[in-house]
Amino acid sequence: MINWKSSIMLLLLALFVQLTYAQPAGINWTADGLGYYKSKDGGIARTDIRTDAETMVITREQLTPAGASLPLRLQKFDYSNDRTKILLFTNTAKVWRYNTRGDYWLLNVTSGKLIQLGKGLPSQSLMFAKFSPDGKQVAYVSEHNLFAEDLTSGLVRKLTADGTRKLINGTFDWVYEEEFGCRDGFRWSDDSKQIAFWQVDATKIRDYYMLNTTDSAYSKVIPVEYPKVGEAPSPVRIGVVTLNGGFIRWMNIEGDPREHYIPRMEWSGPNELIVQQLDRKQQESKLMYCKVTDGSARTFWAENDDAWVDLNSADIFGEPGGWKWVNKGQDFLWMSEKDGWRHIYRISRDGKTVTLVTKGNYDVGAIKGVDEASGNIYFSASPANATQSYLYKIKINAGKDDAELLTSAGLKGMNEYVVSPSAKFARHSFSNHNTPPVAEWGTLPDNKPVSSAKSIAGNLRTDNSSDVEYVQITTDDNVVLDAWINKPTNFDAAKKYPVVLYVYGEPAASTVEDQYGSHRNFLYNGDMREDGYIQIALDNRGSPSLKGAGWRKSIYRKIGVLNIRDMALGTKKLLERSYMDKDRVAVWGWSGGGSSTLNLMFQYPEIFKTGIAIAAVSNQLFYDNIYTERFMGLPQENREDFIKGSPVTNVQGLQGNLLYIHGTGDDNVHYDNAEILLNALIKYNKQFQFMAYPNRSHNINEGEGTWLHLSTLYTNYLKKNCPPGAR
Repeated sequence: MINWKSSIMLLLLALFVQLTYAQPAGINWTADGLGYYKSKDGGIARTDIRTDAETMVITREQLTPAGASLPLRLQKFDYSNDRTKILLFTNTAKVWRYNTRGDYWLLNVTSGKLIQLGKGLPSQSLMFAKFSPDGKQVAYVSEHNLFAEDLTSGLVRKLTADGTRKLINGTFDWVYEEEFGCRDGFRWSDDSKQIAFWQVDATKIRDYYMLNTTDSAYSKVIPVEYPKVGEAPSPVRIGVVTLNGGFIRWMNIEGDPREHYIPRMEWSGPNELIVQQLDRKQQESKLMYCKVTDGSARTFWAENDDAWVDLNSADIFGEPGGWKWVNKGQDFLWMSEKDGWRHIYRISRDGKTVTLVTKGNYDVGAIKGVDEASGNIYFSASPANATQSYLYKIKINAGKDDAELLTSAGLKGMNEYVVSPSAKFARHSFSNHNTPPVAEWGTLPDNKPVSSAKSIAGNLRTDNSSDVEYVQITTDDNVVLDAWINKPTNFDAAKKYPVVLYVYGEPAASTVEDQYGSHRNFLYNGDMREDGYIQIALDNRGSPSLKGAGWRKSIYRKIGVLNIRDMALGTKKLLERSYMDKDRVAVWGWSGGGSSTLNLMFQYPEIFKTGIAIAAVSNQLFYDNIYTERFMGLPQENREDFIKGSPVTNVQGLQGNLLYIHGTGDDNVHYDNAEILLNALIKYNKQFQFMAYPNRSHNINEGEGTWLHLSTLYTNYLKKNCPPGAR
């Protein structure tokens, strides 16, 4: 369970940090890499990084369609390579998680002409529009088909004609988007003459039926193609369509398409694609080249793992960035855990030479940038403390060179970097548990601030009201866990306070990163510190912490067992502190955290007296195949592991107070999880409180008053059953 499932707190925190930094989201760089563009005052402004000078390059009048009184409200915008045209994305709507569907307009910067693209197609139906490299055409997806529009003649060509709700061209189905981060499903060739695209065949995938029971007198069935664990994947194939003639050549990729995935694909040269294929269990990753002239494919490199193989870099939860070719295209960079740590490798184009670039007993977080001119790779890592992150650099053709730390050693916490395409500048953002977010523009490779007046060092301040302590605890299983303790206002160690554990517990997210604001309960209606609660969190084995592949993959086939034991024994160890009241211990979480909450309440009732679980997977056999099979295997082979780790199996252990919450319109963790859990609790006469939110999705935020109601419900239940205040 990923993205929203890692908990809405992470999303809200990210939004908070972004707004505080005033950092351009998905920085829209200038061609020279010396500045960036942003929407401002209804137009578009360019900011020079070196001087901070801001210039309006597109006025609101230029973005106002003929006959309209207001300019287009931009979700995003993209320049053509020659900077003479701009694509404008507006009037957007969600497709599952993200606003990826809407209207596209084209502004000719030279003539000032503003036109809407895709005329004749349904309003708000265009997706992922992008310029051809030569800037003469724009391709986009509409209603599951791929189109190309000539910008001179205005001719719109339909490049695929078979698209339906379940036969999807140029984008993806629910599960590919959710679990592989796949959304934009087509790529222009460098010569602008061909487009490579994914086609997803979900025609044999069964629908899960949601019911809209509130918008009319009769209920409306809402089908979602959703392959649950144990169901074969949707067959996916790669096609290449020519712009002159519309002929589609399908790549002949080996293997049964219902037994593998194709999560990554890019052009690797004229008439050649590079493709990543994962087997059904995601234990083997193959890289192959496909010739677009005849569709032939050949594997040139592969790796295997007894648990699972991650996608290249840490991009499994976000839009992939493609391959990074270096040394004039003779090598590419790749991330792998094959030596037990996540490291950067340099692989020759033929796959015969594989060179370990980063060396040592530490994990690389992600590649942040590459500067071929200076021969540097920039990456995030934290060898000494998995709750923090720093920027390092190393030579592309590293031999014996060690990685060099660039972040100031005094900035202990989370250091995030967005590196410019030329790798000459970076936006550096910093915070930790008692340092509010601050950011600066810096130069690379020296990592010096562009402006001393607007530097991080010159604007740091400490939040003296924060009383968060980071600790490491060793459980009775001799496992060392990272944890934090957020103490109440006016804390008195001679008294006892109620304890509230926030959990996630699955491979998708960590809860103990050392960053500002992550210790605040976003759902509590009030101030938990003022009310006298101790808040805690800890990271179990299987969390994505930078502690080595062994740490992360120890959870394989043990979700609901190993992670739960670590959290329970870790909490037990924390409760040895005399100021923690063992009779007032609550736990709560959302999605995967909701599942962890249920399992903790059912398996360790002697520790946890109150639980609030939201949108939980109560039966692991009810979740999607890509996520669940990656971490649990195939139920056809080890069904007992799925059953053992499912909360619904363990309901008889409930002794404390349980509040369970679920949205009936949840397309992610389906509402059937709630009803099967309720039936089991009823069967064993386990008393509990339940709240269903009609037609609300996984994040339960739709509808007037919903969030306040949810927050009030949560807060009242916690206060009643785990009373606040010192004793």
